[in-house]
Amino acid sequence: MKIRSLFYHIKDGLKNIYRNRLFSLASIATITACIFLFGVFYALVSNFQYMIHKAENEVCVTVFFDEGLTDADIKKLGDTISQRNEVSRIHYTSADEAWEEYKEQYFQGSEAADGFKDDNPLANSANYRVYMNDITKQSELVSYIQELKHVRKVNQSEEAAKTLGNINKLVSYISIAIIVLLLIISIFLISNTVSVGIAVRKEEIGIMKYIGATDAFVRAPFLLEGMVLGVVGAAVPLIVLYFCYNGAISYILTRFNVLTGVVDFIPVWQIYQTLLPISLGLGIGIGLIGSFFTTRKHLRV
Repeated sequence: MKIRSLFYHIKDGLKNIYRNRLFSLASIATITACIFLFGVFYALVSNFQYMIHKAENEVCVTVFFDEGLTDADIKKLGDTISQRNEVSRIHYTSADEAWEEYKEQYFQGSEAADGFKDDNPLANSANYRVYMNDITKQSELVSYIQELKHVRKVNQSEEAAKTLGNINKLVSYISIAIIVLLLIISIFLISNTVSVGIAVRKEEIGIMKYIGATDAFVRAPFLLEGMVLGVVGAAVPLIVLYFCYNGAISYILTRFNVLTGVVDFIPVWQIYQTLLPISLGLGIGIGLIGSFFTTRKHLRV
């Protein structure tokens, strides 16, 4: 496309937007509503998955090893386990540390624990707590560890791993379904809006084609118009969502003080690292696709 033609199409597209202000506002409102809903849904799902992922990181596999194992052998075993891809970190707990944790949890400062002062009842309970970055690989990891030399027993939270894994899958499936539905609705609505704009200019388009204008030449302003409407329609909800997200988090943490330190939310900048390019892409894509298929159908004069 020549530079002169490009400027002509841009000018004509902007002129169409101004000339059909009501239809343009309807298109912008349609895209704004859909991307706003998408943004709200994305923020909710991202935070929910973030919390689930944090919960997954707290689920561990406890590895007990043979009695009388030397410190060197214990370290070697830990190094072997930590090399696995699904392992995020491991924590070694000695027998004395295990007894201190047990006393704190069950005796709670009672003098009854003094009877074991010189005789640690958990003398053989030294262990590694193995934390994973993918909870769905727990069974695979446990099978591997059980085959290692000097491993006496492996405790796992099979039910917790299964539940968290199923929740993650369910959220992913629902997310995909809702996103696809929003895209279909957006394209359908903007297609109807562009159809009205084309109907208004039917006679003008017919004259242009009779004097030799190609379909691509006639269609170009509508495609640019759709892209501009898409950018504006995406920018508006992004600005609104930015302030709404920060406001909602501040309100929740202020109104429900008990959640402070217990529930963590993703910072808004981290949300927008993904939301910003996706929303702009969706806005431009919806406007472009809606305009393209509509003009392809209606520019037969």
